[in-house]
Amino acid sequence: MTVLSRFLGNAMKLPAPQSRAVKVERDLAIPMPDGAVLLADRFIPASGSGSLVLVRSPYGRKNMFGTLFGTLFAERGLQVLVQSCRGTFGSGGQFDPFAETQDGLATVAWLREQEWYPGSFATCGPSYLGMVQWAIAAQAGPDLKAMALLVTTSDPHATFYDGGSFTLETSLVWLNLVAHQERRFALVRQARDSRRLTPLFDRLPLGDLDAAAIGRQSPDWQNWVTHTGADDPFWDSRRWSAARDSVSVPVSFVGGWYDIFLPGQLRDYAALRAAGQEPYLLIGPWQHTDSEGMAASVRESVAFLRSELLDGGGGSGSARASRVRVHVGGVDGDGAWRDLPYWPPETSEQRWQLRAGGGLATDGPSDEGSEAGASEAGPSEAGASEAGAPSRYVYDPADPTPSVGGPVLSASVRRGSAPPDNRELEARADVLTFTSAVLAADLEVMGQVCADLFVRSSLEHTDFFARLCDVDASGRSTGVCDAIIRLSPGKIAPEADGTTRVLIELWPTAWVFRAGHRVRLQVSSGAHPRYARNPGSGEPLASAVTLVKADQEIFHDAEHPSAVVLPVTSSASPSGAGA
Repeated sequence: MTVLSRFLGNAMKLPAPQSRAVKVERDLAIPMPDGAVLLADRFIPASGSGSLVLVRSPYGRKNMFGTLFGTLFAERGLQVLVQSCRGTFGSGGQFDPFAETQDGLATVAWLREQEWYPGSFATCGPSYLGMVQWAIAAQAGPDLKAMALLVTTSDPHATFYDGGSFTLETSLVWLNLVAHQERRFALVRQARDSRRLTPLFDRLPLGDLDAAAIGRQSPDWQNWVTHTGADDPFWDSRRWSAARDSVSVPVSFVGGWYDIFLPGQLRDYAALRAAGQEPYLLIGPWQHTDSEGMAASVRESVAFLRSELLDGGGGSGSARASRVRVHVGGVDGDGAWRDLPYWPPETSEQRWQLRAGGGLATDGPSDEGSEAGASEAGPSEAGASEAGAPSRYVYDPADPTPSVGGPVLSASVRRGSAPPDNRELEARADVLTFTSAVLAADLEVMGQVCADLFVRSSLEHTDFFARLCDVDASGRSTGVCDAIIRLSPGKIAPEADGTTRVLIELWPTAWVFRAGHRVRLQVSSGAHPRYARNPGSGEPLASAVTLVKADQEIFHDAEHPSAVVLPVTSSASPSGAGA
């Protein structure tokens, strides 16, 4: 046991080590079919080698990842092989992000030839370390016994192009991290790098940002900003959603409500359930790099893998009895965690209609300019409209609507259990708000939130962004969940009157709007630099430099009943006096 592993084990509240003696075999050479040699470290518990966990990582073996998923696991009886992906930390070849299937399968074939191979193995790891698990899941063979998939997804493209809009901030931060991670004092330099990258987010064209960030053109960046479509063949070997139907082993998911992979991870969970599996699921109030989320991931994985590999499987498979545990936002204390048999729980759809004047109500659309909630709708004047007229605003990509909160990779921006106040953002002329009357009782929302909007734009190429917010008695507007959709010619057929009905699937959530609070829907056309601004010109993403203003309209009359649809578990009356 090292000083670091002792400290981390205590800090993460892991079960006591079975043994403090862990043997490590360093730099095992694993040949690939093309001649490249990948290096791995084998962590062997003193209790022997009756189990095996494969961890493949582009982030190194002798740093925090080696300690977290090597030493800590081995101290608790699990043999672990931590391998550096191609082109990283001593492994040969050129790193090709997400093209991991062949190397992963070649590694499994090599394992089977080792005298110490126990005859079966499991996989484990977060983020990219989870994607490499999906990359081999369908073809690994019957000796794959379990998968611990932590803050990850089977479809990287859906993360790069969330709603069709390029996730600029996360993509550039990750490019910079990977390019510089093997420098001395890399972790210390990352905070400085985040500040250095900030002014680059406003530069155009996006195709030049790789050189500005890392000092050279990156083929990876060029691929990401060029191969934009979900049906582009470039992504065929870099996504593994089709593999989900072939997975029949026990799976444990850990995610965060503010994690960049949450929607994809819950789609993976739903696909396994649809295929007849019963995976475990834990979702906490965490962003991608939260230390609390990482601690929970390690605790959950140790319990799950010990159950499946050391205890013969068929046990609880988790540190808890329930298959699903989620953290419920808006609730304090012990009641914030909810145990469920599956996700999402049974709910009923509740439509909260947008109203002229900035109101939000459950009793249907209205042509009236003044109704419940409108007088206290929020700070934005942009949505003011005459009776029956749409709410309007102008989106100017030269002054893009900024992102406030929301899931990003950047370590310089804190996400997690305390989302930021949206009031300054909502005061902008290019942001509309629609706010309910004061709630008379708690309103519990669990599952997929959807903004069902009738819109019209002066441009064929434009974005619409929606965010659900919780407004407390002081007026603080807390973001609950959000999403964006990018429109282009032919993507959605317009209505006969020239409007377009867009369904924006906001990120899933579990949240209680407390009595005395208000429900708010925020509508705009961007969240920069979390999402790359839409220039409006229709130019290709990589080379676009022409910026065109968009005149935007949101309709909310009887013929265009725009609404936010909430999956509600509470049967209480949703609104109070004046509703």
